[in-house]
Amino acid sequence: MTGEQPLQPLWKRLGWMAAIWAMSVAVLGVVAWFIRLWIA
Repeated sequence: MTGEQPLQPLWKRLGWMAAIWAMSVAVLGVVAWFIRLWIA
């Protein structure tokens, strides 16, 4: 049990938050692209 152990969950949490944010932005982009294709 070293002092470095709490840093790993923080990094994992930040990594998961960044990954979820990036995936949500990508999904919104794809949905907007499909809507543009459908309307145009």
